[in-house]
Amino acid sequence: MEDPRIRKFAKFLINSAVELQKGEKILIELHGSETGLMKALVEEAYAVGGKPFIHIFDYTVEGALVQGADDEHMAEISAYELDRMKDMDAYIDIRATTNINMWHNVSDEAQGRYRKHYWGPIHLDQRCNHTKWSVLRYPNDAMAQLAGVSTEEYEDFYFRACLVDYDKMGRAMKPLEELMNRTDKVHIVGPGTDITFSIKGIGSFGMHGNRNIPDGEIYTAPVKDSINGYITYNCPSPYNGYLFRDVYLEFKDGKIVDCRSNNTPMMNEIFDVDEGARYTGEFAIGVNPVITQPIGDILFDEKIAGSFHLTPGNSYDNTTNGNHSAVHWDLIQIQTPEFGGGEIYFDDVLIRKDGLFVLDELKPLNPENLLSEED
Repeated sequence: MEDPRIRKFAKFLINSAVELQKGEKILIELHGSETGLMKALVEEAYAVGGKPFIHIFDYTVEGALVQGADDEHMAEISAYELDRMKDMDAYIDIRATTNINMWHNVSDEAQGRYRKHYWGPIHLDQRCNHTKWSVLRYPNDAMAQLAGVSTEEYEDFYFRACLVDYDKMGRAMKPLEELMNRTDKVHIVGPGTDITFSIKGIGSFGMHGNRNIPDGEIYTAPVKDSINGYITYNCPSPYNGYLFRDVYLEFKDGKIVDCRSNNTPMMNEIFDVDEGARYTGEFAIGVNPVITQPIGDILFDEKIAGSFHLTPGNSYDNTTNGNHSAVHWDLIQIQTPEFGGGEIYFDDVLIRKDGLFVLDELKPLNPENLLSEED
C-alpha cells in the first residue's frame, strides 16, 4: 500500500515546486533504487497534462563509467544528455542511494572530470538556469544512518521538513529579500570568522518550496572581488565522496588565498578545478524551522535555521556576480548558541544574532514563528 505522504509529496513537487503546466516536458531522474515516489511523480505529471521522461541511474554502474572516461569521452557523454536537458521545461531528481559512500572508489581525478565536463554544463549551467527544477533526497535506510536515527524517525523528520508551510515562509521572507536588495556591505563575525563583502546590485531570491526540497533559504551572491577576511565552517560538508570538517577559508579581494580542513590537499584540488572555483557564487541564509542539526547532507544542512552558506564556485544567472565554475560547494556555518553563536550585519546594522533575527520585520522568519499556527 502506498504511503499517503508519498502521494502528497508527489503532488506538491509537480504542482508547486516545479509548477508543471499542460504540455510541458519534465525529466524525472532517479539515482538509486525506486521507492514509489518516481512512479507517483510520473502519474502526477500526466494528471496535469505534462509529458514525463524518465532516466534511472545505478550508482555502481555510473561510477564505473565515470572512473573509466577520459576528458574526451566524458564530454561526449555530456553532449547527449545536455541536448535532452535543453529540450526540457522542468526537472526533478530523486537521490536514493543505499550507501552515501557509493563513489568512494572513484578517483578524485575522475570526479574532477565529471564535475568539469558533465555536472557543470548539464546542471550548473543548463538545468539550474533554464528549467523549473527540484532536487531531493529520499528517506531510506542510508539517510537514516547518516542522521543517526531509525528509518521511521527519519521518515517523520523528512516529510515534516519537506512539507512545511511554504506559503507562510514565502510571506515572511519578503522583508529580508527587500533588505538584501538595498544592502551594500555584509559583515559576519563568529568563532574563527570575521569576513566582509558587498552584495550591492546583485538582487536576492527567497526559496520557499520552489527549488530543491526541503526548501528554506534566501540567496544572493557577493560582488566577485569584494570578499575579504576569514571564515570557519562548523558544519561537516561532503564533496566528491569525502566528508570535510573544520573548513577554514581566507579571502583577499574575492579570491580564496588559503584553505585548511581535515583534508587540505583534496580541498585544494577542488579549488584548482578551474579559475572560478576560488571565487564565490552564492551567499544565502537558511531558515527551515524543522532542520536544526546537520546530518552531513548539503541539501538539508544548507537550510538549517540559524545558518548561512558562503559558496565557492558558480553563481546562478538570476543573481550572477559573473563567476563561472564547475564547482558549486555550499559550505555552511551554523550560528545558533549550540554551535558557538555569531552575528550578521547589513550596512553596520545587526540583523541576526546567535541564529535569531533581531529586526522586528525579520522576526517572522525565526523558527518559533514559522512553526506557529498563528499567522
